[in-house]
Amino acid sequence: MSDASTRDGATSAGSAASGRTYRPGVTLEGVTKTFGTAGAPVVALERVDLTIGDGEFVAVVGPSGCGKSTMLRLISRLSLPTTGKITVFDDTSTKPPIGMSIVFQNHVLLAWRTILENVLFPADMVGESKAPLRAKAMDLLTSVGLADFAGRYPHELSGGMKQRASIARALLLQPRLLLMDEPFGALDALTREQMRVDLEALWLKHRMTILFITHSIDEAVLLADRVIVMSPRPGRIERIMEINMARPRGLAARRDPEFLEKTEEITEIFLSRGVLHGEAH
Repeated sequence: MSDASTRDGATSAGSAASGRTYRPGVTLEGVTKTFGTAGAPVVALERVDLTIGDGEFVAVVGPSGCGKSTMLRLISRLSLPTTGKITVFDDTSTKPPIGMSIVFQNHVLLAWRTILENVLFPADMVGESKAPLRAKAMDLLTSVGLADFAGRYPHELSGGMKQRASIARALLLQPRLLLMDEPFGALDALTREQMRVDLEALWLKHRMTILFITHSIDEAVLLADRVIVMSPRPGRIERIMEINMARPRGLAARRDPEFLEKTEEITEIFLSRGVLHGEAH
């Protein structure tokens, strides 16, 4: 195991090993989430302690049912913890955080709006005038390769193009926190790889805080500053890994020795926990 890895869920923002320094953005302290009745409780998350830096890219990887999406919903305050405390940019209220956007696995575009109007939709939600934001919306569509499709409707676009539009929409109001719940899960392998490269480029440009939920070990290592490895239910943080690969991490990053080391390390964790089945090295 590398020196940058830890089994402890509690971690400070920033890393001496990588030279990156972040001030705390999102903190979870002793967070547990239980569903069901008192007689038949299901513990989705158990005693999670985590600090995500302001401007950090953190990926969470783990098996189905390990509480990854539950963690995202708790941070967004679409759900509240059973016990514990969550702070988002110094705010401990139960209201959705100001400056937050969410991208889900399904694009959730409005069928009757053009792609440009879909990207502008957040302005309607907060009562802002769309006119001053049109140029920005077009810049975002250009960034995700959709400028030529601004006047098209969702049914005219491929799945990958729709998801690019969803990401552009999420960035319209310059979110400080971007929560992404398996946003590439429904895409084919080639589109998924291109989306990964595009997302990293957007993050390098805007430097928002990103929490990225994924089932893909490769995707987590290629995108993140740190990877949170979750155990099977009840969801606990099994390990936190620093990823120190140089950015940007283009298509050649898969040949980086650290990529090979970290993906193998995570695979070994899941083999040892019975999440994956095969012959461990």
